[in-house]
Amino acid sequence: MTSLQRCLAVLRGETPDRVPLFPLMMYFAADRLGIPYSRFSSDPAALAEAQLHLFSDYQVDAITACSDSYRISADLGGEVVIPDGDGVPYLAKPLVTCQTDLDRLDRRPDPTRRGSRMRQRVDSVAQMARNAPDALVMGWVEMPFAEVCEWFGLQETLYLLFDEPEMIHAALELAAAMEIDYASAQLEAGAQIIGCGDAAATLLSPALAAEFALPYEKRVIDGIHAAGGLAKLHICGDSRHILEPLAANGADLYNVDHMVDLAAARDVYTAAGRAFKGNVDPVADLLHATPAQAAAAARRCVELCRGTPFMLSCGCEIPKDTTDAAYFAFAAAVRED
Repeated sequence: MTSLQRCLAVLRGETPDRVPLFPLMMYFAADRLGIPYSRFSSDPAALAEAQLHLFSDYQVDAITACSDSYRISADLGGEVVIPDGDGVPYLAKPLVTCQTDLDRLDRRPDPTRRGSRMRQRVDSVAQMARNAPDALVMGWVEMPFAEVCEWFGLQETLYLLFDEPEMIHAALELAAAMEIDYASAQLEAGAQIIGCGDAAATLLSPALAAEFALPYEKRVIDGIHAAGGLAKLHICGDSRHILEPLAANGADLYNVDHMVDLAAARDVYTAAGRAFKGNVDPVADLLHATPAQAAAAARRCVELCRGTPFMLSCGCEIPKDTTDAAYFAFAAAVRED
């Protein structure tokens, strides 16, 4: 099987020749190509080249056009700072502070506009798909709740859930439409699956998640499916309290953080007919681990999920300072199974 065939088999509920290896690597990818993160996050060709290098030299089955979460914010007029060197891009100040600011955003930026940050990711996807036809190529969007937390700021958003819920719902409606547009453009460029980040949703109670996060997640997932793509929900953090409603949202693949009991997640997602991946601890079991410890952690996950629609990854991003020896010991678990 090719890597693409292997991943699609799992996503269809079929049996692959082996467990796919699908880690999230951004800083790691830039570091191994020898470029600063500022270039990785601002140069679409460099991002694609770094991911293609992972596919050719680091045994992964899937590559990802993700660098940061401020693509839509930038194209809405937000001041996104890309620090020199290895700093993470960030918004210099909130994009929205009141209803008037939100009203000014009542438009949908064109994700294919030349020179835009959204277009950069679309271009990365196209380059990856063109040069690695045997890989699963994943585009990326933020889920509406995570996006809105960026527009207002996380703390302010949490206050506004109680103080101005109507304004937050209006922002979520707007964000959902933008994310679907953005996902569709990446699918058209060649992605087969779209990663959808919603880590902020783990901060919500089940009741608040059911009101402000989950319905909008489902809307984006349905939009991705309508555009002919697959959806992966990346929800790092402790999602134990909302596992079952997450599974009901219909994503094709779910990331399981190391904070979540893998056996519990396995049972929930398998019962719902969903594929899932995880959940090696990226710090304890890779960054600070010996190769033998990294291999053992990966094997535990593979063994625990044997016979289920599972892919091996860490609970979140693999740190760039992970040694190659530890990484390759982790990666070898799918070939030793």
